Amino acid sequence: MKNSLLRLLGLGTLAVAGLSAMTFATPSKMETTAPAPATVYDFTVKTIDGKDVKLSQYKGKKLLIVNTASKCGYTPQYKELEELSKKYGDKVTVLGFPSNSFNQELESNKEVASFCEKNFGVTFPLFETAPVKGDAATPLYKFLADKSKNGAVGEAPSWNFCKYLVDAQGHVVKFYSSKVTPLSAEMVADITAK
Repeated sequence: MKNSLLRLLGLGTLAVAGLSAMTFATPSKMETTAPAPATVYDFTVKTIDGKDVKLSQYKGKKLLIVNTASKCGYTPQYKELEELSKKYGDKVTVLGFPSNSFNQELESNKEVASFCEKNFGVTFPLFETAPVKGDAATPLYKFLADKSKNGAVGEAPSWNFCKYLVDAQGHVVKFYSSKVTPLSAEMVADITAK
């Protein structure tokens, strides 16, 4: 009986030791990394008033993603962006991403929203002020600027009012510098093309 009890205790110790080993080993085996974003629809961003928005809600139309600023020589492009939004809204949704990456944005999201509405009548979606270049760039902008991730474009904004055209399936298709105006023949042709 003594031997049986010792054997039973030995098996119990082994079982407990095995469970402990499994407990410590299991998390590292179970850890998985999230799949890399394939389209802009995989991102959630914050609106200028702090609400989370999944970019997937814009499926079905092209997107024009623009990094904006309120105190820049290109700031009057807000007017053309609004016109583009109204004239071609059935084909494209303009998304404005205010940024102080080039030190030309107002201090608060509230000031930016007020400025855009008061001066340019902006009605297209605006998002919270955030970095758009370098290591500090938001995950969306890192994706937009990395050809190995988005499959088409390898350019980060070099200044305010750079633009990315995204197709109706969420794939980045083109980058435009600040100098390309929203109502330029090139951009309108790209937006209206099938």
